[in-house]
Amino acid sequence: MPYRRTEKTERRLAEVRERIVSAAWDVVAESGFEAAAMSAVAERADLSAGGIYRHFPSRGDLLTEVFRRASGHELDVLASVAASDGTVRHRLARVVVTFARRALDGRRLAYALIAEPVDPSVDAARLDYRRRYRDLFADLVREGVTRSELPAQDPELTGAALVGAVAECLVGPLAPDHDHADDESLIANVTALALNLTGVTTDAG
Repeated sequence: MPYRRTEKTERRLAEVRERIVSAAWDVVAESGFEAAAMSAVAERADLSAGGIYRHFPSRGDLLTEVFRRASGHELDVLASVAASDGTVRHRLARVVVTFARRALDGRRLAYALIAEPVDPSVDAARLDYRRRYRDLFADLVREGVTRSELPAQDPELTGAALVGAVAECLVGPLAPDHDHADDESLIANVTALALNLTGVTTDAG
């Protein structure tokens, strides 16, 4: 008769798995993906390296899970902002401001998610989430065009341009070796650039 795990065993395994992911997330947030060796994660989670491999077949699998959860959380925050009250241009500005401020408040994790060289499996997840960010922006742009709040344009193309522009503007300031400058000025400039990309002049509000 095949062995069937009890509910208690399944719950314990799930709790250990969550502990591993949480420990890996903490390491990445503090020092980046490169520092998240299995031994470092095992020490943080108070487990053996072998214990981690029982839940994640490879380091790439574990780091991909961390990436997906961290990026998914950020995307959920931005989706909530995008769905809030206000004109499209105001919501678009709030999305960019929220994205930039959260990234600058958590520089090491943001740099890891946006730009740090990573395992190919993590890089594949990064491309997937860039598309999701593009779709979020594209939906806002499409709504703006439909409501005549924005000039006619290709929403997907503008969405991709917004993701690329905002990310590229932040990569340098987020880099671990970068001297922190005036964050508020940077956020204002990135937001103005994003609005300009959609055809909104900065004095249009």
